[in-house]
Amino acid sequence: MGILDGNIPLQQLRQPDDQLPTDTSIEQRRTEDSVLECFVPYAPHNIYRRSLESIRLERENHIRYLKRGLDHLSRWMVALDASKPWIVYWILHALELLEGNISDALVERTISTIRSWQRPKGGFGGGPDQLPHLATTYAAVNALAIIGTQEAYDVIDRESLYAFLLSMKQPDGSFTMHTGGEIDIRGSYCALSVAALTNLLTPELMKNCADFIRRAQTYEGGIGPYPGKEAHNGYTFCGIAALEILGELDTLNVDKLIKWCAGRQMSLEGGFQGRTNKLVDGCYSFWGAGDFPILRASVQRSLKDQDFDYLFDREALQEYILLCCQSEYGGLIDKPGKGADYYHSCYCLSGLSTAQHLISYDQTKADLLRERGLNPSQGGLGSLMWACANDFMVVGDTDNLLAPTHPIHNIGMKKVRDMILHFYAEEFGDTTVQSLFPHDETPVETAWDE
Repeated sequence: MGILDGNIPLQQLRQPDDQLPTDTSIEQRRTEDSVLECFVPYAPHNIYRRSLESIRLERENHIRYLKRGLDHLSRWMVALDASKPWIVYWILHALELLEGNISDALVERTISTIRSWQRPKGGFGGGPDQLPHLATTYAAVNALAIIGTQEAYDVIDRESLYAFLLSMKQPDGSFTMHTGGEIDIRGSYCALSVAALTNLLTPELMKNCADFIRRAQTYEGGIGPYPGKEAHNGYTFCGIAALEILGELDTLNVDKLIKWCAGRQMSLEGGFQGRTNKLVDGCYSFWGAGDFPILRASVQRSLKDQDFDYLFDREALQEYILLCCQSEYGGLIDKPGKGADYYHSCYCLSGLSTAQHLISYDQTKADLLRERGLNPSQGGLGSLMWACANDFMVVGDTDNLLAPTHPIHNIGMKKVRDMILHFYAEEFGDTTVQSLFPHDETPVETAWDE
């Protein structure tokens, strides 16, 4: 599919305009104009059309931008003083997707820094001596998973971490983000993702969690931050990923959910919006596209082994990211005319990876594990059931292919497996059990080389 590989004139793909201008419609048209400037050189009816194969991911430029951020931050970043774990996670994950290496000295410095953010009573704060927070705890644990060494794993004090997670838990199944803080579905996802990776997912922690998330599904089909609030793509991803960890995704109205999620992909831009009647934004390349590997698994479970692709236009999303979201100075952006930042770099690349790779839940292996009395529908074992197929869809130069990212935790597939196998060593140490775990398919090139 794709926007630029079809026969429809680009102007016909604009959002319908009722000629009654509002601030929303004016901004939508400006955004479409800026996207068209990027698309026209590759447009189907341009007689001077450039080849789509010439589209390049400026990999080395982005790697340089990201590595500078690990060494030095500009003054305006003081506004994110309470988000240090996020900055580290955004940069490390973007680098792992780009397959950019960092030095051993920087790895040691990163581990030491993250250790200083861990609080005595559990969890990680946004910096030294800051309150522990579920969001920064999620980011810190993900960053340690990406580093993936024994020293990194040893940073995590699981006993105090569990006490912290449980202290954030509310009777209705929700989580408060920090002591006295707000309650929303981000908290559910952050807490459950961390618990799944570190073998802390207990019945006590999971109690009523699925019910709280189910009640946040709206009449549109998406999921809001809290029951009764508007559906939003970021909260929708958090909600469905959390339910997948719990083994409860199929209890949602999945048909309405799929319709809402698919409707967030823009017809001209190819990227995703966060809510109905909002603008495209590069960060929703993941928060939007990231819904679909999980939704595909849900549908496949109900249809019993029928195979099909993700239910969004994978090529169109790649076109938006590669042509509209790359800064000439390195890093990735929200939309044309915006500046690069680490947040958008991380989630644009995460979305690009999701669109390129086909990652599936292996129901056959899950059934074999279930026969052995294990529960592959939830927690860490559920996260091990995902595998990357040797089936790529790459827009532009073949060198644009990124490393795959895990559909639930948004870190590298191998990094998820390594952390889970470390913290679940007693449960999954049996080699006969491990032999049943799915593995990524070997790329064709590697098979030929062998």
